[in-house]
Amino acid sequence: DALDTRTGAVVTLKREACGFAYRDSIFKGVARDRYVILEVSLRLPRNQPPAIGYADLRAWFARLGIGQPDAREVCAAVVAIRRAKLPDPAVAGNAGSFFKNPLVAADKFAALKVLYPDLVGYAQADGAVKLAAGWLIDHAGWKGRTLGGAAVSQTQALVLVNRGGAAAADVLALAQAIQADIRARFGVELIPEPELV
Repeated sequence: DALDTRTGAVVTLKREACGFAYRDSIFKGVARDRYVILEVSLRLPRNQPPAIGYADLRAWFARLGIGQPDAREVCAAVVAIRRAKLPDPAVAGNAGSFFKNPLVAADKFAALKVLYPDLVGYAQADGAVKLAAGWLIDHAGWKGRTLGGAAVSQTQALVLVNRGGAAAADVLALAQAIQADIRARFGVELIPEPELV
């Protein structure tokens, strides 16, 4: 349910109308200034086994000897893994994961994999490959590096943090330096996750 700022009416938008995609929707794009989201309703399957395809989740449940975790166990594991990897915003101001995981063509991934055998990639249904932006940033040597008061987290290369006194310009300068280096080094474009206005 959303407030349509053009008409003043409250409208209900079905999933298809929202244009959901990887960390994207009409609310970040064509309808960015049109709707104010008021409420979200989700219908979740009761009997579908949770997806634990990410390596950290598989390793978590392997250590615990749990072959088929339920939704609550997966939720608890995700929270624990994220707490261990991501800086606490109460301690170090941050915007969470700063860059989207980039999509590249399969042949681009294959060429990069020859040069970087431990490159992480996830095949997509459309034939593209999703790269781990954190891997790219880490392997380019950015983890822990500082520019002004802004820095790349020492525990998670996707997270930019304020080490104290950083202005928005510092964070943007750091992000742009990372983008330029990743583009030059790997030929891959990193797109910021937060909306920069």
